Amino acid sequence: MKRALFIIDVQNDFTEGGALGVAGGAAVAAGVSRYLDEHEGDYDLVFASRDWHDAENDNGGHFATDEAPDFVDSWPVHCVAGTPGADYHPDLDLSDVDFHIHKGQGVPAYSIYEGTTTEGVPVRRLIEQHGIDEIDVVGIATDYCVRASALDAKEHGKRVRVFTDLVAGVAEDSSERAFRELEAAGVELAHS
Repeated sequence: MKRALFIIDVQNDFTEGGALGVAGGAAVAAGVSRYLDEHEGDYDLVFASRDWHDAENDNGGHFATDEAPDFVDSWPVHCVAGTPGADYHPDLDLSDVDFHIHKGQGVPAYSIYEGTTTEGVPVRRLIEQHGIDEIDVVGIATDYCVRASALDAKEHGKRVRVFTDLVAGVAEDSSERAFRELEAAGVELAHS
């Protein structure tokens, strides 16, 4: 069995003080770094995704530019490519990351599977090329991008775990709904 770790969107705009900061985001960054240090060698591949939105358009309606965001399908401007908000949080140690994934370039994108490397290689192809069977998922936000990434990994036939102590969500009730949905889909919820 080959294992991968998905680190989802641990970016400045999704942590405290960012455009869409969630409570506990900085703690996730530090916790993921500790986890990687303690589990060095446990993963065949480590992926880190980032929202990497275009500055010059609304990214397929993802950015609310003409009216207030609904915080379901439209959001305030965030994680614009090349800006400090799109950078990884400084407490996230990237030394073990094998592939950096950009997603949401001109379109809404929640799952890491919707992203590519900077060279344009899709995540699914990398997973298949390297024979990955098991995927652990950590990051931000539980109720959006973590949820979507874990569900996509499961849909692609992988054994999937989400480490509930290494995620942070937009809201408690939507995060709880996401956990129930993940469990119902066969995703294992675990503590790191």
